Amino acid sequence: MLLKHSENGDKIYWINVTNAKKEFGYSDELEIQGIKEIEIVSKYYHCENVYDLRLEPAGLHKYEISFLIDSFSRIFHEVQPNIVILPYLYDPHSDHRIVFDAAYACTKTFRFPSINKVMCMEIISETDNALPVRGFVPNYFVNIDNYLEKKIEILQVYKNEIGISPFPRSIEAVKGLAAYRAATCNCKYAEAFKILKEIG
Repeated sequence: MLLKHSENGDKIYWINVTNAKKEFGYSDELEIQGIKEIEIVSKYYHCENVYDLRLEPAGLHKYEISFLIDSFSRIFHEVQPNIVILPYLYDPHSDHRIVFDAAYACTKTFRFPSINKVMCMEIISETDNALPVRGFVPNYFVNIDNYLEKKIEILQVYKNEIGISPFPRSIEAVKGLAAYRAATCNCKYAEAFKILKEIG
């Protein structure tokens, strides 16, 4: 979907929340690799800007929620976004849930009137592991027939994230999910989202 927006001339802003940094126990090599990956991926999407918060991976619970809300709020005020895409609020990954809570607090229309759509994305290996009673039920689908191969090319930039099938973050799984979601909307490949709020 981001490739589609980029092709349409829309401006894309990326908030990267966590980084594998030496101070968090990661090697210099991993820290440098992470910085390079962000740079490469941002170029693929022609990001207008990348806001890199460089916080601790799997450690967002260590930060005050007010600090996180303020971090997102400052960026939202600067960017004035129209569409906000967030992790799913019931992802098992604690960082995803914390990011959702902090960023969603910044989508109140009386504070951020530019926002007319807020939605959650599907993150393979996380969203699909939400508790059954809180499972991801999408209500917005995007045809990506012409973008799947480029999406896979971009995913492969993340050397430590993509594994061999049956690992959930594998090329086979990404293609399979895209084909499955497409069955809902009469195309070959699709991405699925859950719209939380849309102002027409």
